[in-house]
Amino acid sequence: MSKSNLRIIFMGTPDFAVDTLKTLIENNYNIVGVITSPDKPAGRGKKIQQSAVKKFALEKKLNILQPTNLKNLEFIEQLQSLNADLQIIVAFRMLPEIVWNMPKLGSINLHASLLPQYRGSAPINWVIINGEAETGVSTFFLKHKIDSGDIIFQQKIIIEETDNFETLHDKLMNVGAELILKTLKAVENEQFPKVEQLELIKNSNELKTAPKIFKQDCKINWNNELKEIHNFIRGLSPYPAAWTEIKSTENKKFSLKIFKTLKISEIHSFEPGKILSDNKNHIKIAVKDGFISIEQLQLQGKKRLNIKDFLRGFNIENYSII
Repeated sequence: MSKSNLRIIFMGTPDFAVDTLKTLIENNYNIVGVITSPDKPAGRGKKIQQSAVKKFALEKKLNILQPTNLKNLEFIEQLQSLNADLQIIVAFRMLPEIVWNMPKLGSINLHASLLPQYRGSAPINWVIINGEAETGVSTFFLKHKIDSGDIIFQQKIIIEETDNFETLHDKLMNVGAELILKTLKAVENEQFPKVEQLELIKNSNELKTAPKIFKQDCKINWNNELKEIHNFIRGLSPYPAAWTEIKSTENKKFSLKIFKTLKISEIHSFEPGKILSDNKNHIKIAVKDGFISIEQLQLQGKKRLNIKDFLRGFNIENYSII
């Protein structure tokens, strides 16, 4: 089946999905429909925001559907009328069987991990938090259970010491777009592997998951080890952001987001969570096997700053971590 005849529906919402959609269009694939999340209010002003995928699809004058309910009869009929051969899903929500089982060639999902490891909604965060040395992307056919379908292709990448969520996200976004292209070509030629994840699970010592991360999960535990805290901060930077709470001698309390840190391995006698600063150039937080040196942070209600700019307007000596 040639590219011009292969009818594809694309489903996705955030920036991570845009690169794949862009790659498909640049390679002349026929995108007959784009399914993305409904517009919703966001930010302090609660202005109506369009998804990144919708903004791009509008630029390319693509057919856009934004269902609030994926089982809605009207939406199902619209989907059927597109007569798609294949669906490509990148960073979208869980699909009901009536949707993923509709195209004759199936529905292919791109997942930002080396499945079956790190199934779930936050694989990029969790591989860094857990201190992994490598990760990757996987393409697979959708089945009933989330992220459990037969794997088509995988591509590994190294996680650098300097990577955070943002940089690793962008690397995987680019590699993922190319892997979808490779997958599509293989499906067109009817020559592609289908590896059951159950077989891979049998050969795995431990199956790690990537559950959704909530704000309360992002609070830093200063009693953890140096490397663990450093990985936790970079795995959540810049979003949703690791945070701690500080209190002044006058009992004023503030939330403090931390985006970038350095590890200092050193023996000392300070209690974990003790703030040390010259009030000009550095802030160090004591942990049991060293110090976390903060390079970028954001005080509650203020903008993100590097440490020197922050200390010009804030006297950290009067504060302690709660």
